[in-house]
Parts: sequence; structure tokens; C-alpha cells
Amino acid sequence: MLQTLLAALALAAQPADTPPAPEPAAPAVEPDTRPHVALVTDLGTMIVRIEDRRAPVTARNFLRYVDAKRLDGFKFYRSTRSWGPANMLVQAGNRGDARLNFPPIAHEPTTQTGLTNCKGALSMARLNPGDATSDFFVLLSDIKGFDADAQGGDGAGFAVFGELVAGADVAEKIYAAPISETLGEGVMLGQMLDPQVAIRSARRVPAPADAPQGCVVKAP
Repeated sequence: MLQTLLAALALAAQPADTPPAPEPAAPAVEPDTRPHVALVTDLGTMIVRIEDRRAPVTARNFLRYVDAKRLDGFKFYRSTRSWGPANMLVQAGNRGDARLNFPPIAHEPTTQTGLTNCKGALSMARLNPGDATSDFFVLLSDIKGFDADAQGGDGAGFAVFGELVAGADVAEKIYAAPISETLGEGVMLGQMLDPQVAIRSARRVPAPADAPQGCVVKAP
């Protein structure tokens, strides 16, 4: 009884305007140091995030084109609308002077990088592993068949090196742009954009404040 009375007296003795205890400080958010690049096209601007730590060879190759301003004037020239909603991508690269291409790079499979060909991924286009130069895909759907460990694949897949973090609507406009019925050979027949969509400039930019976490990094 005495302890209860003392506690009540102590509570009553506190000033009525005692400020509440301060909220614990929010943990500091680490800045995203991965490179970001703005691709300014005829149909708008996309911002891509480059996975320079997980895919260093492929990332360094792409950034070499950016920093040398060689992507300026390259074209988005392909849309896979004829493949249906399960395999949606647009393809860009050098459609002019082959001398603007740097030498081919070593292939970095997704089994090595821990990345995956999900919606929004940037992947290198290639015919054979180790012959990629300037051409790349922007995926508008998950295409897990492009991963190196895909069942029925060639064991190499396509090398993911980044991700679209802003301007998905621009990628969709490119995907929906007019297609030639006659241009293209083999699997590309009926997938060639006409007119092609030019990349007016490609420059490094700061990371957007609202950039999504993304999906290219596989869960552990």
C-alpha cells in the first residue's frame, strides 16, 4: 500500500507539460553508388541503373559507350510484339558505322553474376557467348528463358547488367511503335521498327530519389 501511495505522489509531482520522450532516430539510408544513365530517345527519356559490381565486365563496356558518347545516334530498332506478352523486349544498338563498336567482351552469365532476366532488365544481345559489343535489350516482361540456368537453354543465356528504373512508359512506346512487315531476317522478320527510334544522348545522372529496388538481383 505504501509503495502504491509513493508512486502516485511521484506521478502527481511531475509537471503537466513534460515533453514526450524523443522518437528514436531513423537509420541512415546508404546512398546508391551504382551508376545511373539517362537515355534520351525520340519518344522520351529512360533512366537505367547499372550493376557495376555484380556484372563488372558488361557494365564497364556499356559505360564505355556512354562516356565516349558513342551511344548518341544509336537506335532502338527491334520490338518483339510478334512473340506475344510472355517475351516482350526492345533492342537497341549500332545500326550504322561498325567502327563505332568497341571490341567484343567476355560473357558474364547470370549464374555467375546472381542477376536475372526479369521485367525491366538490361541484357546484352549476342549471337555467341563472347561476341557482344554494343547491342542490348530492355525487357518489358520476365524472360527467365534468357537466364543461363534456364531449362532447355544453351547454358550461357544473356548477360544482365542493369535495370530500367524510370521511363517504363517510354519503353512501352518504343515497343508499340510501327513495325515493318518486310524488314528483318529469320526470327527478326516482322520485328524491325520502322522508323527506328534514335537515342539522342546517353549521359550519367544522379540516382533518382524514388528509384525502385528492382528485380534483377536474385533472392539469396
